[in-house]
Amino acid sequence: MIADKTLSEGWRVLRFDQIAKNIAERVEPAEADVEYYVGLEHLDPESLKIRRWGTPDDVKGTKLRFRKGDIIFGRRRFYQRKLAVAEFDGICSAHAMVLRACEGVMLQSFLPFFTQSEAFFQRAMQISVGSLSPTINWRTLARQEFAVPPLDEQRRIAEILWAADEAVEKELAVEKALAKAQMAYIEDFLTQGMSGWHSKYKETPIGPLPESWTYVRCSEVLIEGPRNGLSPKVNAAGKGYPTLSISAIRDGQVIVEGNLKYADISSEEAEKFRLYPGDLLVVRGNGNRGLVGKCGMVTEVPDGCFYPDLLIRIKFDPSRIRPQFACIQWNAPLIHRKLIAVAQSTSGIWKVNGKNLRQHKLIVPPVQEQDAFLRLIEPQMELTKQVDGHIERTRELKWRLVNSLLNPGSRNLSTTEE
Repeated sequence: MIADKTLSEGWRVLRFDQIAKNIAERVEPAEADVEYYVGLEHLDPESLKIRRWGTPDDVKGTKLRFRKGDIIFGRRRFYQRKLAVAEFDGICSAHAMVLRACEGVMLQSFLPFFTQSEAFFQRAMQISVGSLSPTINWRTLARQEFAVPPLDEQRRIAEILWAADEAVEKELAVEKALAKAQMAYIEDFLTQGMSGWHSKYKETPIGPLPESWTYVRCSEVLIEGPRNGLSPKVNAAGKGYPTLSISAIRDGQVIVEGNLKYADISSEEAEKFRLYPGDLLVVRGNGNRGLVGKCGMVTEVPDGCFYPDLLIRIKFDPSRIRPQFACIQWNAPLIHRKLIAVAQSTSGIWKVNGKNLRQHKLIVPPVQEQDAFLRLIEPQMELTKQVDGHIERTRELKWRLVNSLLNPGSRNLSTTEE
């Protein structure tokens, strides 16, 4: 049965299989005759753009064919909010669905935002199955009912939301340019040191370094850790102690806002895994190999906040290596690629462990030179942080537009089937 609602004029309630088709065209990679393979690891959460891809030669087993304009919808671990609009023909992981709007009912340009809406997300979460990797099944999703606006209103809403999405993409392009320039400066320092400070260099496994520098295992400069976090069941009621989601680790930072969950744990457990400013958190596992092993430094800590099992905490001896300097070089490709080279894949998740982190090597200049470098790079990092903040505000505006424009004037967007 459908819950009682008052819909705006022209809106109607439809099953999802009346709104979109599940294009389940299966194909072997070697027979696909396409150039692109898109796995879930290639999709960015909450982004409609596909920025990375592989080739059919990279994968084995039956995949799904998609066409330009189709939506690749990550049905496995849907809570990551991975869905994107294809800008080319290709094949994708069978852990995705390929969605195409039903002609005359929904515009293909409107469908991406419909499936990004909070109401759709909440319904999808309700019907997901499995605890470790919650998955959406088409047969269950197909019979869910949603309120749908008329086509002319869909067209108007889509134009507004694509403009908002384009604003986000332009700001991301600025961020990317800043990050590229900053990383070039970081890697130049990591191989040459401060300009004018060195005249003699020595050969190391990662190339020439200033003679006064060392290249050592983390175990030699750590004072605590590596230690995995705690993995209790979180709740939606905000009860207990705060903890972080894995998405809190971003661009060398630990972003608290929007990334807090709560869990009812003992005070002893909370104290054991409590976070402090200066702690470094390393991503222990991720479906995207490029993100596993990334590091973020804790600066602000909500009272009683602990860290989850998907993260590993490490603490460096600041008399040997400044935590911020360790974090900056940790994420630099020159250093990070050494860590992901030893990452192992289990059920599609790339992982590193404490042993990998202890054996991981870092460049250690004298602390005076580390401090000089940090003073020089701080303005660049502050500018990047400001751009990041602006992007987050623009994204927030986009999400508010999505959910307000898709509200049919009723209490909820989706309906309840009993």
